[in-house]
Amino acid sequence: MALRVTSGQRRRCFGLLRSAGDVWACVLEVNAWRRRRQDAPLTGYQELCRELSGSGPGTFGELDSVGARSVLRRFSDAWFAAAKARRDGDVSVRFPRRRRALMPVRWHHGTFTLDGRRGRVPTARGTSSLWIRLAREVPYPVEQVRSVTLLCEGGRLFLDVTAEVPVATYPPGEGPDPGRVAGVDLGIIHPYAVAGPDGKGLLVSGRAIRAEHRMHLIDTKHRRRAVARRVPKPGERGSRRWRKYRRRARLVEGRHKRRVRQAQHEAACAVVSWAVEQRVGVLKVGNPRGILDMDAGRRHNLRLRQWQIGRLRQILTDKAVQAGITVDPVNERGTSSTCPACLRRVPKPRGRTLSCPHCRFTGHRDLVAAAIIATRTPGGGPTTPTAPAVVPEVVTHRRAGRHLPGAGQSRRDPRRPCMVARGSVGPRRPAPPQDGESLANPARIHNRASETR
Repeated sequence: MALRVTSGQRRRCFGLLRSAGDVWACVLEVNAWRRRRQDAPLTGYQELCRELSGSGPGTFGELDSVGARSVLRRFSDAWFAAAKARRDGDVSVRFPRRRRALMPVRWHHGTFTLDGRRGRVPTARGTSSLWIRLAREVPYPVEQVRSVTLLCEGGRLFLDVTAEVPVATYPPGEGPDPGRVAGVDLGIIHPYAVAGPDGKGLLVSGRAIRAEHRMHLIDTKHRRRAVARRVPKPGERGSRRWRKYRRRARLVEGRHKRRVRQAQHEAACAVVSWAVEQRVGVLKVGNPRGILDMDAGRRHNLRLRQWQIGRLRQILTDKAVQAGITVDPVNERGTSSTCPACLRRVPKPRGRTLSCPHCRFTGHRDLVAAAIIATRTPGGGPTTPTAPAVVPEVVTHRRAGRHLPGAGQSRRDPRRPCMVARGSVGPRRPAPPQDGESLANPARIHNRASETR
């Protein structure tokens, strides 16, 4: 939720975020010293807390011990997650060694106060209380709120509220059935393609999200090209105009991220709502992370980085668990290049239609992949299909990101002027004469029936 703060409250909130960044930098510096001495790094949460208590009060400004420990918890979780990934064979994962100017600060239940549209976040001992005003009331009961996180995105302050929401309950015979399984294929054009039971499927279009990424990249290039002459040289202090441009660029970047995130939530809501209607109890989601290691060229590599696979899976998992649906990740290798009817390998199509040269089967490529994913076994089971997959015959189409620019029926980005406004209308014709006779070329009527007569 956005915050409505005064200039003084804004200064104090950013001071807390900067102090949290100092805690993060301090942990990195301490581990760097220990690494140079060939000592074991400080990675455990208890060890880091003991090191923090030895620094004494008032070391990190107005940041209290609870907020500082949340930064230590974030560092410890990131370090152990990287260590686990490297043990599993993913050597591309790096340990947290990058400094950050602003770090989110989290306070757990019992340390903060929420009163309607006002909230109080704790500060260090000896400082005045920090009350902030929220843009809207918290949509959860106060007793269900477990933690709040102060963060900055795109130059704007937000308060992330985490609440314990109970799992949805259904009348007898209307809830999700664990015996009904659906496969989910993740993609760029279609963020979610679902193949469910009874020959029904769902396609969520993400072309508006892809257009938002493209137009944002083009706008960023144009802005950088326009201000290239005003860029300060290395070692030169920036002017007020340059600082205003940088502030505007951060605001635009934050708005782009918020738009994309909202569209991703809309897509996941469409999938979960459809699964609840079909009484699907298990969603088998394909894991396409293997293709991220392939070098597919400069343009396609950029599309893969903008895909945000982990966020799509996390959003879908959170909403599905809340609805009482189980999510199982499976291996999706070969699902887009296997015929679901004859189980033979076929060339991967360039378009959306998969055609099998052996049995003449044709179907939607993403739905075919989702149908094969539904037959896979979680936990790294065999990927060779043993039985034909059922491809949906009744497909429901949904569109994610209707709030994005150009997502209407015209499919034109309103940030781009029309062709007439650009002046690209070709050679202009002279004005018609006063008698009303048109100067256009006479139309040729092709009517073969009249010509034969």
